[in-house]
Amino acid sequence: MANTREHTFIMVKHDGVQRGLIGEIIRRFENRGFKLVAIKSVQATRAQLEVHYEDHKGKNYFESLLGYGSSGPAIAMVWEGHGVITAGRSILGATDPIKAQPGTIRGDYATAIGRNVVHGSDSEKAAKREIDVWFKPEEILTWHRAGAQHLHDKYNE
Repeated sequence: MANTREHTFIMVKHDGVQRGLIGEIIRRFENRGFKLVAIKSVQATRAQLEVHYEDHKGKNYFESLLGYGSSGPAIAMVWEGHGVITAGRSILGATDPIKAQPGTIRGDYATAIGRNVVHGSDSEKAAKREIDVWFKPEEILTWHRAGAQHLHDKYNE
């Protein structure tokens, strides 16, 4: 297997922050063996959100997406591990909470499409763009687990 370190961007949106779900979301990624390599609390600006959500520009909900995204604190994170983008999407669940499976973050906690608790990158290209919006390169840490290795690390270290 290739010795690659895939990164994904995960954001706990402010509805998740206000509901006290930060620890639960982190726990689910850690339980899958992924490594948290960057985290910070942010108050999104319109400019950041315009770049972050550039794929949605021109859609009828774009302005409300920007307004909601900048209306409260969020937690920005970068996770690392083999297959973390695909696995992260599974952990999050479908964007529409009605379609999200029980046991996923959105299936368990989201209340509406516009209040779906979390955002996660859907591709390598999106992950790179989103990470670059929210983090400087020096904020992404490289570290190795001490002691027992997790399954994901066996593929990556």
